[in-house]
Amino acid sequence: MAQVHLVYAHPSAHSFTREILDSFVAGLERAGHTHTISDLYAMDFRSELSLAEYERESAYLADAPIPEDVAAEHAKLNAADVWAFVYPVWWADCPARMKGWFDRVWTVGFSHKPAGLRRAEKAFVLCTAGYTSEQLENDGCLRAMRTVMLQDRIGMKARHKEFTVFGGSILRTTDAPDAAELWQKLKSRHLAQAAECAASI
Repeated sequence: MAQVHLVYAHPSAHSFTREILDSFVAGLERAGHTHTISDLYAMDFRSELSLAEYERESAYLADAPIPEDVAAEHAKLNAADVWAFVYPVWWADCPARMKGWFDRVWTVGFSHKPAGLRRAEKAFVLCTAGYTSEQLENDGCLRAMRTVMLQDRIGMKARHKEFTVFGGSILRTTDAPDAAELWQKLKSRHLAQAAECAASI
């Protein structure tokens, strides 16, 4: 059985993104895996680098101290075999709070130069989107999103990586007479897929 750490970013406890998180967690529990969660909004995780953090990182001062909240994230990541990043797609990227998590947590001496981070067996990226995956693929956003998350942010820090978009939630705001029904069917498939991702570990 695996230990999984989830990094989650959404301000609403009643969002579709939260439903995806809950389905993934339910899948983990059914499979017998254990998990921890960094709920960045609930934690009020600071997203911006302080001056001291910037000076530490820009000068590659691996021996300089790091903030307690960053050290706590390091410990959670190193205790896990698998990571999952769960968030909504906003302007073809993750929310600022998660972007800031990477800015602050991928520190010198932990993620690089030298790396004190224990490499994960697998990293999941599970993101919700208004547009469908096909629409995001056609306009080039999906490729950009996948490249940034899997290659730049996660890179070689995980042996295997998986990127899944649960798209189409824009159906909730359309005037088509069958939009609500179509969305409920699509949402059910998405939630089942999120649970299946967890079971695939």
